[in-house]
Amino acid sequence: MYERKIEKEYSCGLEITSEIIGGKWKPTLINLIHEGIIRPSDLQRAMPAASRRALNIQLNELQEHGIIEKKIYPVLPLKVEYSLTEFGTCLLPITLAMEEWGNKYRDHFRKLLELKKETTDK
Repeated sequence: MYERKIEKEYSCGLEITSEIIGGKWKPTLINLIHEGIIRPSDLQRAMPAASRRALNIQLNELQEHGIIEKKIYPVLPLKVEYSLTEFGTCLLPITLAMEEWGNKYRDHFRKLLELKKETTDK
């Protein structure tokens, strides 16, 4: 994980939450692992816009924060599975609410993007 030169204070709950689930793919990874998509290749297939490197970085960060566990099976080819920890499970109300909100306002957001594109194209 990236180490900062200036330490963060984490004096606010939002800073802590953002540190743990802040990242383009982290909330989605948490939800997918909760749904049973636990193999790295399956996660990659479920999120084709995410690069393998980005997913690995964010999976490692989630693991370092104690949100997920990584189990490596001693077989060839190597088999890896991820699961939510008990601590990680307590984030589900947040990530599921984020997904619900995004689904509810998807059309509104797309209209805003179209409007922005129209104004910048002129």
